Amino acid sequence: MYTHCLRVFLIISIVAVVSGVGLVGSPPALLSAQKTEIVWTEQEKAISQTMRGLSQLPDDARARTTTQLALQIRALAAGMNKLILASSLASLSTEGDFGHETLQEVAKTLAESLKEHPLADQRGKPAEPYVELAQLVRYEHVQVSLDAAPFAEAATQLEERDERLQDVDFSLQYLRGQTWKLKDLKGKVVLVNFWATWCPPCRKEMPDLQSLSKKFKDKGSVVLAISDEDAAKVKPFVSAQDVKYPILLDPEKKTAQLFQVQGIPHSFLYDREGKMVAQAIDMRTKHQFQEMLALVDLR
Repeated sequence: MYTHCLRVFLIISIVAVVSGVGLVGSPPALLSAQKTEIVWTEQEKAISQTMRGLSQLPDDARARTTTQLALQIRALAAGMNKLILASSLASLSTEGDFGHETLQEVAKTLAESLKEHPLADQRGKPAEPYVELAQLVRYEHVQVSLDAAPFAEAATQLEERDERLQDVDFSLQYLRGQTWKLKDLKGKVVLVNFWATWCPPCRKEMPDLQSLSKKFKDKGSVVLAISDEDAAKVKPFVSAQDVKYPILLDPEKKTAQLFQVQGIPHSFLYDREGKMVAQAIDMRTKHQFQEMLALVDLR
């Protein structure tokens, strides 16, 4: 499974390469696919260095800095350098609640970068920045102007996937032994959360999931957290964190593949009729989870 944590590592690889740090690791496809050496300007290096420190900032400062970075990238000369930085910032901008205006600026910068420097399909599919932008539009509710066939195709693919997820089902074993089947939970509100023990954003949202699980349990709500790790890794972690909501094991990754999960954490919300009504493509704060649950009248 591709993970948000892995994407963040690859983004750090980009900015390390830009900054001349020499971090060990394979850079993302946007960088490695280039047939000619990319020369970075001092301004681009400065932007990348700021991006490297984003995750260490308090949320309010991170929102301001992300907006500033979006505007700085937008002012760069058109080209692959600009697109790499714009796409990297987009990947970093959804980990938490930094405000709609911030996401709007990030999406606008990525859209303009793609308009200036279109990308060919990769293995017959829209290049990743088009998918990233389509996700921002569909799940973060930003608006962009981009008349490009790959962007339209990426949006269509997301729509088709979500339609398939309306009737999806799975059967997985709980750490404590019993089996949970999604379709058997009709009549309850179900939040399906894909996560891993080694993923910092996943760990960060777990206390909020624990709190919300406890708050709404008696109102017919359940959190199902799915990990593709083995029980030997998951069980001691869950015990140490004192997690009470069900932890399900997906060691063959079949359920993650069924949901076409490309990054974790990733959450899907199903209403009492068993229909998917919302999803989160990255880490959510307690407030953001509450906004999702309000869609199914849990307040």
